[in-house]
Amino acid sequence: MTKPATPRQARSPFARTLPALAVAAVMAGCSLTPTYERPAAPVAADWPAPAPAAPASATRSASELPWADFVGDASLRELIRLALVNNRDLRVAVLNIEQARATWQIRRADQFPTVNLGATGAVQPKTDGSGGTNSAYTAGLSFTSWELDLFGRVASLKDAALAQYLASEESRRAVQASLIAAVANTWLNLQTNDELLAITQSTLKTREDSLRLTRLRLDNGASSALDVRQAESLTAGALAALQQQQRLRAQDLNALTLLVGQPLPPSLLVPAPAPAPTADGRSAGPPQARPAPSGGSDVHKVTSVGAIFTEVPAGLPSDLLTRRPDIRQAEQQLIAANANIGAARAAFFPRITLTAAYGTASTGLTNLFENGFWGGTLAGQVLQPIFDAGRNEANLASSQAGRDIAVAQYEKAIQTAFREVADALAGRATLGAQLAAQQAQVDAETDRFRLADLRYRNGVSSYLEVLDSQRSLFLLQQALAQVRLAYWQNQVTLYKVLGGGAAVPPA
Repeated sequence: MTKPATPRQARSPFARTLPALAVAAVMAGCSLTPTYERPAAPVAADWPAPAPAAPASATRSASELPWADFVGDASLRELIRLALVNNRDLRVAVLNIEQARATWQIRRADQFPTVNLGATGAVQPKTDGSGGTNSAYTAGLSFTSWELDLFGRVASLKDAALAQYLASEESRRAVQASLIAAVANTWLNLQTNDELLAITQSTLKTREDSLRLTRLRLDNGASSALDVRQAESLTAGALAALQQQQRLRAQDLNALTLLVGQPLPPSLLVPAPAPAPTADGRSAGPPQARPAPSGGSDVHKVTSVGAIFTEVPAGLPSDLLTRRPDIRQAEQQLIAANANIGAARAAFFPRITLTAAYGTASTGLTNLFENGFWGGTLAGQVLQPIFDAGRNEANLASSQAGRDIAVAQYEKAIQTAFREVADALAGRATLGAQLAAQQAQVDAETDRFRLADLRYRNGVSSYLEVLDSQRSLFLLQQALAQVRLAYWQNQVTLYKVLGGGAAVPPA
């Protein structure tokens, strides 16, 4: 009589190998990736002069100040909100995050065996000529080519994919900050072109009135044909400038529509320029209406709507490492390149893979699980590179060069950020005073034009003096609008380069 199998004898070979698999799994996790150390910032410890301190009211850094608090104009806030919802570049950046996350999940899944449930069945005729058939059925679980990551190759690839995923997150933040700044700057361009268009229309009307007056004086013998020709030239110049401003305004609308990602609501396009700031960078009160020159036309009047943007402190250059999303993105790419070195180093060592299966087999389908034969198989494979024509060495050299490239790109990102902030700080230190001086020059030239026109009408001076003052006033009014635009756009740029606008609002 056959003795019953003892518990030790009843254990299958597959079951006896499970402890060995557990030990191998515990051994896995050795990493050959170099220890990551953040490179030193290749910039000075302080901003270069001129770099004025922010006003005392600026209590939050740019990265801590939400864009909705930074932007003071309601129409601009709504345009930015629409752009964050509809802009296609931002949408692509979000989808890039999803793609990078999926890639990381794939690499993470490589660390675990893929278990499959399989079943087979075969029926074939017997070879003894009896006319019967043989059948065989199997069912069970299996996994194939699971790599025991003893030297951290798979883990390094997973770490690299994770860093790339985090870099895509920072890229999305950088795209958002750039989008907010682009919408604000384009809106400011539109406001300035509205102002320039009004100035040009006012100037054209003044020159047309002067041309009619000059022709009337010619008919009465009080003027010359030269005066008429000079007046005609100035009128044609103003008409050409009007067409140019209308074209620029249409182009600004097209650019703003592209950024917002939908047709622009007409209610958000009402011109509302802000008051000119004073020399200390603060908003001035409502500007006084300038005297209207003779000829029946009014100068362009600016309506005060309060400050457009909130001032922010500059902080220190070292703060950019944590505030700027593009710098954080470059650092994550450096971490990914560092992890790739670990994977390249692990390729020099043996690669161990396991294949296993456990299930039941039977000659009949109905009793496959009840009376079938249960058993399992386990197979291992060890591959040690001996000759690969220098492939592994080249792969390691490529990974190390990629890491060096990433270091240079990271340092370049820091240097670029330092330069952008320094430029914006220089603008904040000088543009306010420049704008105040420009406004004073326009005020003086406006009065000069009024006096020259009055002298000409009373026969005290020649028409050449009127033409010169009229031409100078028009150019100075245009320059004033451009300096005002540069001041407000500099505020937007400073907010962006200090890391503002990158925070993703909660869903």
